[in-house]
Amino acid sequence: MSDWPSETRFLGKSTPRIDGPAKVTGAAKYPSDQQPAGMLYGAILRSKWPAARVRSIDLEPARRLPGVRAAIVVRDGERTVRYYGDELAAVAATTQRAALEAIAVIRVDAEPLPFVVDEVSAVRSDAPRVFSDEASNKGEPRTGGQGDVDVGFAEADVVVEGMFATQVEIHHPMETHGGTADFRGDELTVWHSTQGISSVRDGLSDALDLPQSKVRVLCSYMGGGFGAKFGAGVEGVLAARLSREAGAPVRLVLSRFDQSLAVGNRPSTFQKIRLGAKSDGTLKAFSIESYGCAGYAAGGPSAGGSTNSAFPAPYIYRVPNTRTSHREISINTGPAAAFRAPGHPAASFGMESIMDDLALRLGMDPMELRLRNDPSELRRREYAMAAERFGWKAKYAPPGSSSGPLKRGVGCAGATWGGGGRGTQAEMEVNPDGTLEIRCGTQDLGTGTHTLIAVIAAELLGLEPADIGVRLGDTRFPPSGGSGGSTTAASVSPAIYDVCEKAMEELKKASGLDYVRGASWKQACRKLGISPLVVRGQWREGLSSRGAGGVQMAEVEVDTETGFVRLVRIVCVQDCGTVVNKLTCESQINGGVIMGIGYALYENRVVDRATGVILNPNLETYKVPGFGDLPPIDIVLLDMPERGVIGIGEPVTIPTASAIANAVANAIGVRVTSLPITPDKVLAALGRIPGRKNPHEEWKSLFET
Repeated sequence: MSDWPSETRFLGKSTPRIDGPAKVTGAAKYPSDQQPAGMLYGAILRSKWPAARVRSIDLEPARRLPGVRAAIVVRDGERTVRYYGDELAAVAATTQRAALEAIAVIRVDAEPLPFVVDEVSAVRSDAPRVFSDEASNKGEPRTGGQGDVDVGFAEADVVVEGMFATQVEIHHPMETHGGTADFRGDELTVWHSTQGISSVRDGLSDALDLPQSKVRVLCSYMGGGFGAKFGAGVEGVLAARLSREAGAPVRLVLSRFDQSLAVGNRPSTFQKIRLGAKSDGTLKAFSIESYGCAGYAAGGPSAGGSTNSAFPAPYIYRVPNTRTSHREISINTGPAAAFRAPGHPAASFGMESIMDDLALRLGMDPMELRLRNDPSELRRREYAMAAERFGWKAKYAPPGSSSGPLKRGVGCAGATWGGGGRGTQAEMEVNPDGTLEIRCGTQDLGTGTHTLIAVIAAELLGLEPADIGVRLGDTRFPPSGGSGGSTTAASVSPAIYDVCEKAMEELKKASGLDYVRGASWKQACRKLGISPLVVRGQWREGLSSRGAGGVQMAEVEVDTETGFVRLVRIVCVQDCGTVVNKLTCESQINGGVIMGIGYALYENRVVDRATGVILNPNLETYKVPGFGDLPPIDIVLLDMPERGVIGIGEPVTIPTASAIANAVANAIGVRVTSLPITPDKVLAALGRIPGRKNPHEEWKSLFET
């Protein structure tokens, strides 16, 4: 049982964001907004070759241009570039135009090399090698499993097989990577768009050989990261180097095109799955052979967490006999980075698809098959809640059975995520006039951490959230960790609880009053005299935990004449322990589901096989969901204060695409086996595109080479 209050004024209720007015009025300053006096503009020269041996780079033509204050190479000496967009050199100039003109005149002596940018071509024996010293672009298999798979399949009454593929997805946060660096004397100040101010400080300290105490990183607000903004990145290091050389602040924020090339993506996967069960639906055996591709390498310079293409299998269900094999494929594209719930959405798509195929062969309701094999008691409860809310029993019908060209279908899927977090410290300064400020070295990546802290402090101190001053995003504040993997709320909340308790204890001593909360707060503070009270708190055991699950159900309408999929409704039932602020919690769920919709129906990086250039690098050509694409999202939260605070950001995006894919298959009676489910794939699955090749025919070569 956690120590959170059982009777609450704010915890678990809906509190508007305390920083909302600053954001909508433009008063909130993001790293990309910073313009210190004398600021220069940075620009990066990138490789125009997907693969090349660079012999030399001549910066002198750039240095001779008016307005250019600094020019540097990314790396000295000869080197090999392995993707279009790899960083070669950078300049700083008095205007952005001058900087762009300068990088255009830099002379690069390079020998282009053969390259490959798609997975199927990359595994052929005659494919160009991404790494010349490797015998193949295909890595060694990582294998696993338990029990005896052959016996398990022999004991199964029904065995189904399927091949599934997921695409490369680009993060595309609203604020692109980068920031502004200001090197003065022997100290560096950086305003950087990041999920980890401390990891950026440490990275810059290493890259520039500076003591960590001489590097200060600031990020009060940032415009999204989704896993790709933990480190300084090449652009962060270059901005600092340019600032040092020029003796002036340098702003270096990536363009949307640069963003698509070089700072991360969600890897692709190709999955060949076999699943066997008894006639009552009890799973007996599972095998998977899979491939995935993280580009030329896993883990971009600003990445954090899991960045390769591996994923958990079998996903969430209990199977006594399993065999898994996964290989990485290298191609000449930019590196992957952790992407919201790394590995899980792809794992969910393959597993939940084959589960529905098995249910169909067994003549079972797909939800009943899941209830029989899901080991999580909590998730089984969520399935029951979702089914009642959604009206599953009334809506589910045999696949393809609705009449007319517009066909309705429903689908469901479950998810799990670890989350949790610890280690945060916080500081509170209480002034004699009763005002207070909480300072913490975490960062608010848009999820509402400012408000979360204010809600907790207001609850414990008996004040209003608006009374709580909150400052985040400064490496000179008490330390916290990076914001990734749904760990921020679980790490920060206990520290705020602790600092509030300690502040009240110290205030009681200083004021001589026994009760200092609420209406007594200002009276107690006045007794402080002229000096403020400053106390520190830290993460405490018992106030947070880890492990969250959820279930989603989707209803779709598919136009069998155009292939267009219209989302009718999504129901999401989700647990996350203690709900701190219901409003921002639901906001995160909405965001996660919308991201899952993009994964299901729209998002897909397209690379030109002839040049290695990304053909849809911006938000005009790279389709993400807009308001017109969204259905009603019905959220049911399980508030479980006894479990403590658990993160919510990752688990809610995992099952959305799987539920939608199953709903589409239920609607049209045939499965689209790769994401995104675009109209042409729907029509091809229905046999309405004459001569359209079954994608499995191409993927099969991955498993035959």
